[in-house]
Amino acid sequence: MTVAPPTLSDSWYGSAPYVTPLYGNPPDLPKVMAETGQKTFQLTFIQAPRGGGDCTPTWDGAVPVSADTAVARIIDGVRLAGGDVSVSIGGYGGTNLGQTCGSAEDTANAYQQVIDKYALRAIDFNLEEPEYSDPVAITKELRAAQILQQNNPVLYVSVTTVAAPSGTTPQGQNLLNTAKALNFTPNNYSIMPFNGFQNVGDQIAVLKKFHGVLMSTFGWDSATAYAHEGASLMNGRSDFGEYYTQADFQTLLDYSISHGLSRYTFWSLNRDRQCTPPDNGQTSGTCSSVPQHRWDFTRLTAQFAQRTTAMKVGVEISPPAPDAHPVLSDHGVGR
Repeated sequence: MTVAPPTLSDSWYGSAPYVTPLYGNPPDLPKVMAETGQKTFQLTFIQAPRGGGDCTPTWDGAVPVSADTAVARIIDGVRLAGGDVSVSIGGYGGTNLGQTCGSAEDTANAYQQVIDKYALRAIDFNLEEPEYSDPVAITKELRAAQILQQNNPVLYVSVTTVAAPSGTTPQGQNLLNTAKALNFTPNNYSIMPFNGFQNVGDQIAVLKKFHGVLMSTFGWDSATAYAHEGASLMNGRSDFGEYYTQADFQTLLDYSISHGLSRYTFWSLNRDRQCTPPDNGQTSGTCSSVPQHRWDFTRLTAQFAQRTTAMKVGVEISPPAPDAHPVLSDHGVGR
């Protein structure tokens, strides 16, 4: 039997770091919770079966959700420890249900199976290539998200997509335009300012550009746009060889909180530990390639949830004092 989720604020779902639960040496999530204060995690990815042509939700195109027991046990463990999970749809590569299901309604029905199986209160639409360039599939995904939002009133829905120097790419702008035409508003739109962004200054610049895109697309004022904006980061060495340190994440954390962003997360918790040697010159799925103590980056997502939740209820909270695991910030490679 699935353990019922606790009642958590949206700030916690906005802080959930991505986790690949079935590969990449996944950590023991209750232990991570105890060591960091993080209460939520973003489990990846729900896709169509490998090879496509089917509207059956599967983990990474391989394990049908209906047959899963391994991820269910992980979710129960998190909930028994007082936390919760979100589940992410899509990701880079693979075939997604918006590409294989016959309609938006069929797509929504497939995702509803995931929500029902795990008693979910949060879901993320991570819309990247190749589906990202298929307007028909994107329309099905967003309409499915809208149906889920309507049928599950407490469901937290995030949409994650690609960043570009102008804020987002033409495909990303099409995604936003499609959502506007559907009159669909998720809890937030998050961009991924890594792979091509050399430093934290570039990352903040693109978040500012995206803020303007949200205002111009939806007619939102500045505060509303910030409240629907998020940052999905990459810890350590990126796919393109940039390095993002704990100090960079701290700068982006402070920016996100001071501007009222509703999501601050990263790819991925599996990578939130030091490689051997600390910089192995490669992008790894199981370590960060920057000097660190384990879970340094996850401690920052926990701060985001703690501080934004406190602000919403009118309680002042200061960042935690340095402890036995100080932030390491002088890596210097690629900066």
